[in-house]
Formats: sequence, C-alpha cells, structure tokens
Amino acid sequence: MIKCFYRLTLCTLILATGAGALCEQSIASDVRKTPLVRAIERAKTSVVNIHSEKTARTDDSLFGSGKSRKVNGMGTGIVVDPRGYIVTNHHVIDGVDALRVTMIDGSTYNARIVSSNQSEDLAIIKINPNKKLTVMPPGTSSDLMLGETVIAVGNAFGYEHTVTSGIISSLSRDVEVNEKQSYKNLIQTDASINPGNSGGPLLNLDGEVVGINVAIRAGAQRIGFAIPIDDARQIIADLISSELIDHTYHGIHAKDIKQGDKQMLVLKVPAKDSPAEKSGLLKDDIIMKAGSVNIVDRADLERAFMGHKPGDTIDLLIRRQDKTQTVQITLADAGAVARTTPVSAPVVRAQNNEIAMDPTAEKTWEVLGIKLAKIPDSQKHLLSPRYEGGMLIEDVRPHSPAAMNGMRRGDILVGLHIWETVNLSNVSYVLSNSKLSSFNPLKFYILRQNETLYGHLPLNLAGNP
Repeated sequence: MIKCFYRLTLCTLILATGAGALCEQSIASDVRKTPLVRAIERAKTSVVNIHSEKTARTDDSLFGSGKSRKVNGMGTGIVVDPRGYIVTNHHVIDGVDALRVTMIDGSTYNARIVSSNQSEDLAIIKINPNKKLTVMPPGTSSDLMLGETVIAVGNAFGYEHTVTSGIISSLSRDVEVNEKQSYKNLIQTDASINPGNSGGPLLNLDGEVVGINVAIRAGAQRIGFAIPIDDARQIIADLISSELIDHTYHGIHAKDIKQGDKQMLVLKVPAKDSPAEKSGLLKDDIIMKAGSVNIVDRADLERAFMGHKPGDTIDLLIRRQDKTQTVQITLADAGAVARTTPVSAPVVRAQNNEIAMDPTAEKTWEVLGIKLAKIPDSQKHLLSPRYEGGMLIEDVRPHSPAAMNGMRRGDILVGLHIWETVNLSNVSYVLSNSKLSSFNPLKFYILRQNETLYGHLPLNLAGNP
C-alpha cells in the first residue's frame, strides 16, 4: 500500500506540473525492470520445455507379454548450440519413446536423443529448428556466494517457462537420491524447483546459467539442487565431442580454467601424431577462437568442430606467451586412428586372396553374438522417425550374450550404450572404445514390431583390446 500511495502521489505532483505523460514510463523503467527481470529476459529464449512419452510395463520382463500403457513426462532443457543441440538431465529422456520440445515463442519440434551420461545425469538432445537458436549465456559456478540471488526457469508440473527465485543455500552438497543415483558437489537453493524443472537453468542476476536443476528433497520445503555449470560443461564437452558426433579426431588435450572472471581453455600436451601435434599446438597454448566460435572451455571447442568431416581444416586463434597467432588444424577420421582396415565393405581380401570376414563383423559376432546387415529398402518403413537409422540383425549365435538377453533375428539394432548404430562403423567405434569395460554390461536398443525395447549385454572382454 505504501508503494501504491507513493506512485499515486508522485503522479499527482507531476500532473500538476503538466508532465504526467512521463510518470508511468519512468516508474516502469526504473522500478519494475529489476535485475531479476533483466536476467530472465536475457535467458528465456534459450530455455526449452520438454514433453516425453514412454511405455510403462506392468511386469518386470523386458520382452514379456505383460500389458503396457503410455506415460507422459516433462522436463526442461537449455540450448547449448544454435543448430539445435540442447542439454537436459538423463532421467528426463531415459527410456522415452518420443520427445517434443517447445520454445518460448510457442514453436514445437520433435527431438531425438544424441548422447547421455547416466552417472552424471546429463544428456544431449537435438531438434532441427527453422532458424538459429540463441545459446544460453554460460556463467561460472566457481565464484558463487552463499545468499546470492538465483533464478530457476522450467516446465514446473507442466506449467511452461515457470520462473522462481531464491538464494544459494549451500555449496558442495553430496546427495544420494536412491541406491542407483547419487550426486557430488551440488548447489543447494531455495528457489522453488518442482517436477518438470529437471534439466533447466539456475541463473544468476546477469542472466547466465550457473547450474542445471536436477533434484529436490522429498518432503522438504524449498530444498532443491543443481549441478554446477562448470562441472556440467565438462560432461557436455564429452557428450557433443566431434569424435562422438561426427567421428572426427583432433587430439587436443586441454583443461578448463574457471576462476571467476578468469575463464580459458589451456592446452595440455597434444596427442602424439595427432592433428593437434601436426598443427604446431603446444602445451600451455590458450585457444581463444575456433572458426567463428569464441572459446571459453572445451564444450565450446567441441561444438566448434561439430558439423565438420575428416579432412576439413579449421583456423584456431591462440595466445602463446602473451602473443596471439593463428594455426590451422585438419581433422582426421576417428576410425582410422585406431585401425587402418576399412569397415564399410562386408568382406576384405586376405593376402593369400582368400575372402575373410570383415574385422568389425567378426568382432560383433564374437563379442555380441549377432550378424548385422543394412536394412533392405523394403523394410525401411519399420524404422521409427526418432532414429537416424539402424542395422538389421540377420542372425543370432546360440548361447551368445545377444541370444541370452532377448535379441532375435529380424530385430533392428538402433543403439549401443549412448551411441546410435546406423552402420558398421558406428558399431566398430563402440566395440573398439578404450572405455568399453566401463560400459559392461553394454546397454542395447532394438526395434521390434514398431516398439523400442532395450536390455543389457554382459561382455566377456578377455583377450579383446
């Protein structure tokens, strides 16, 4: 009431001087447009609402005949690249059949899963927008202060673009949600976070994302948690790496420096015989720009390389001993780094002119127990629009991991772990990955009669690289 009376009195006084037309404009500009309002205006176009659909089964059997029903879910995402790459939580997209993304302007797009990390609870999804999207301004969580004002934006209970505000209640919280999911080093906030906020931004008053909202304390009031953005950006870099997305290789090893206003990407020693070493990059070089992308951290660098193919050359603006210069790096084929044998042909000719099984096909048969082939044109209609493609399972070896875990002839393999399996090169990348043992058991996704099924393959990796 005091504020309203003050405004009325002020307007009355100005009207008496003949300047009343300026009153509302002045008050709205100076009083109503607070730093919080300006922060939301800066960030809101980079926040998306996510709606999902998944199939819930009434029994525990993955390939059983139990009844199923469709369940709708919701979450939030943050634009990390103008071409339509969006980060959200893994639990938002886990096991979904379909994803739909809504922007602040009301435009809606179907989305597909690109990659995910279950342990860190982050995922990347992709839409195909009809224009370049605005990337969320990334801040840093390195200088957050207790009591600092923060803002949560998200799809709370399905109420799209809900905005709440609060403060940072604590830092470096370790939280165990259940026996399968725990988090380290979370930000605690009393900004209201509800189901549907997962994957959305926690903003500072500069409109920069400082955290990714991830969890709430059940039964409590205004106790929510967010993944610090500095931690999240390192995972995002892995999830959008050029090696994963485009199968290109650069050999740049670097570390993110995030110390308040001091933010930069500093190189470690480049990989031996890699494109990075051949370009002349050295330890302690600071990459400032790659192509047209300004570089603050490794996530920026990886998205600068996205969309390029092996043989493409990119200009890197670097700072070396307080001097700037430009070097050029030529991306290599990631598959050729680990092997020189082509994997595109179904067979290769041995030195004695005998026909031998392709190494990838042989390893797929030995390790997984399946024989894969391209999907015939007559069966391509079986593919779901959410997948880029898949491979037909032509045969399953008896008593193999595939046979023991439900795979059948005629199924379409569409994914292994976090990667799509559009061709044998994709499968080879997974099976030759140096971290394969950490994926054991290996999660797989198949299509069967227009239904997406998944399971896990326990692998015997003895003797395998």
